[in-house]
Order: sequence, then C-alpha cells, then structure tokens
Amino acid sequence: MTERAIATEQCCIAIVGGGSAGLALAAEARRLGAKNVVVLEREQSAGGVPRHCGHYPFGLREYGRLMKGPDYARRNVAAACAVGVDLRTGATVSRLLPGGGLEVVQDGYAYTVRAERVVLCTGVREASRAQRMISGDRPSGIVTTGALQGMVYLAGQAPFRRPIILGSELVSYSAIQTCAHLGIRPVAMVEEEPNTLAPGQLQLYLRLRGVPLHTGVSDLAIRGKGRVEAVSFTDMTGQRLAIETDGVIISGRFLPESALLRASHLEVDPLSGGPVTDQHGRCSDPAFFAAGNLLRPAETSGFCWREGRRAAAHVVADLARPRDMDRHTVAIRAEDPAIGFVSPQRVVIGRESSASGPLHVGLALPLNGVLQATSAGRVLWSGAGKARPVRRVHLPLDKILAARPEADIVVSRVEVR
Repeated sequence: MTERAIATEQCCIAIVGGGSAGLALAAEARRLGAKNVVVLEREQSAGGVPRHCGHYPFGLREYGRLMKGPDYARRNVAAACAVGVDLRTGATVSRLLPGGGLEVVQDGYAYTVRAERVVLCTGVREASRAQRMISGDRPSGIVTTGALQGMVYLAGQAPFRRPIILGSELVSYSAIQTCAHLGIRPVAMVEEEPNTLAPGQLQLYLRLRGVPLHTGVSDLAIRGKGRVEAVSFTDMTGQRLAIETDGVIISGRFLPESALLRASHLEVDPLSGGPVTDQHGRCSDPAFFAAGNLLRPAETSGFCWREGRRAAAHVVADLARPRDMDRHTVAIRAEDPAIGFVSPQRVVIGRESSASGPLHVGLALPLNGVLQATSAGRVLWSGAGKARPVRRVHLPLDKILAARPEADIVVSRVEVR
C-alpha cells in the first residue's frame, strides 16, 4: 500500500504564533515588501493573551487610543489582514525542520510549509503549581491567571468567590481586575520573596481593593478535600498562618512556551528557556528567527508588538542575504548568581553589528549596585541599577557593541557597599 504524499507549500515568511509579536511582525513584513507572509496560530482565534484580558490598558502607544485587551487583539488581527497576511487559525505546527520547514496539522489535514524564513513567536505560559513546588492537597479550584481570564472573560464563569493570589507580579494585579469583572473578591496576595515583584507603588492598589499582602512567606501548602478550603504558610516572623479561601490563583513566574523548540534541532538556552539568538533574533539555524516573549519571560504585549515590528525589518533584510553567509559572532554570558539569564546570547560583529533592541538581563536575586559588560577584561559598559528578582533590566546593547568587543561579552554585577 502506497502512503499518500503530504502536500508542501512554499512561502516567503512563516510565523508560528498569532499573538502581539507575531501579528505585528507579519503586518510590518508585508509593508516592507515581503510577498507571501503566513501566520500559523493553533487557537481558533488569533490575538494572543490580550484576547483574555477584558481590561485596560492596551494600545495607547501602538494605535494612539486606550483599549481593552480583546479590542486590542482584534485591532492587531485586522491590521495584519488589511495588508494581505495569510492568517491561519486552528493550525498546529507539530515539528520544525532544518532549513525553514514546518510540519502543520489543520482541520485534520497534515501538510508541510517550506519558508525562506521562519519566525517563532510562541510566547510564554505561567509556571504550574507543580513547577513552583507548592505542596498540600489536590482539591479543585486552583487555576493560573491565564485560565482565570479565559473562564471570566470568554465563558462568563466564576470558578470561586474568595480566592488567594499566589504571586505579586504585574499579572497578579491583573488577576484582581479580572476577579472584579464578576464580583470575585480576593482575600489575600501571598509572595515568597521579601518584597512584591511588581513596583512597590502598586501596594496602594491592594489597599484600595482591600486585599491583604503577605510577603517573605515559606512552606506554602494548599488544603482542602474536594474543594480548596485554606492556604497555609510560615510568615517572616516564623508564625504558621492559615487563610480560609475557596480558590487559588497561581500567578506569574512565566516560562517560554518552548515544547516545539525543545523537540527541534535549534539550540536552546538552558537559562532563559528560549532559543539562543543573536541581536536580530536569528537562531542557530539561520533560516529561523524568534521574537516576543519566547525569547525571555516576560514583557508586556505592547513591548512584544514593538519588538515584532523591529524583527520584521531584520527578517526582510535577511532575505536578501544567503543563508550560509559567514557571520562573525561572540557569545554573551552571565557570570553572577544574581543574574538568571541574558538575551540575546550572542551578537554578530561587523557589518551586522547594529543592535535591534536592548540586552535583557533577567534577575535571580535582588540587584542593588552596578552592572557591567566586559570583554577580555575590558569594560565595555557599566551602569548603576536597582531591581527586584524575577524582574528584567535592559542594558544598552548598542553602546556595548560600539565599544567593539573582540571576545565573549560577560555580564556581571559590582555590588555597592
């Protein structure tokens, strides 16, 4: 019996993921002259995370008006379709092939896409309870912020009435806004770090909403038989507390959506969890690029939109160059326990040495001092900074490259005493 051949399509640029970065990149690539741009989105509706965020603020810098998330997502979709982007929803990419190939399943039909350039824009997801190693019982009523947004805004369902929020990133405050949409009143925000991970000014918002804050907690445990009944923890004074609740929102601690990447031939950075790229988003296979929060968790939708537009210029320009073009690169690495990751992880030196964006430095520990970038013992750039863990600081990559590094670039911290 002869196997049926799988159809193969050709295109100029194929983008995996129809969120803010992918849609902005696709629209800009078309405006810059790319003839055939295809966006492959596995969900039935494109737009990414903002589709689930029925609150402000979105779109002010991109479109000059303040929008709620779903309106912003629809505007991004409309902008891409208006310039002729081939947007395919319900299209799951199952495999990345060397040289720009994609295996796709759509409506039960399998086909292959061969693109001159592929851009990965698969975004991030929140760490699960298991990944955060939260102990206790296994009752119902435990959701991530993303799942909560889908229940509230898309289905109009209230999974609980008096939840506890575990986490204190910006998305944790977004969870409070989501809860308010259906009259859900969180009873506490709980954070393991000594301080909130979002800016401290937002604690005023907690007070206005009547949400008590507990920071510096340890030994978190969820209790309940059948349904969540309480969350217990040890506070900073060593006292064991238990707060009664009917639900838990596991919030933040974002991870790149990298399952497809990890099963591929592309090099993965073990620290960020995303692909190893140069300053233009080019991956280890030069037919592949990446943009958006897949590169590093996690920036706002607006940031990813702007990054997508910048990436489009580099992808379109790269189409004029041979894939096997010899590029001199140097690595960027961190040598400090306070630094969780850097992105990009290498830079092209020479004709392509311009910077597409900042050097992202993800913090594992609090920063209060000076960050510096050195090469072969020579300081390329240094600057004072203060930031909380799980946050990112942005170093001026253009200035670092202007100092003409000749060997690996090392990012480290000089503490102020």
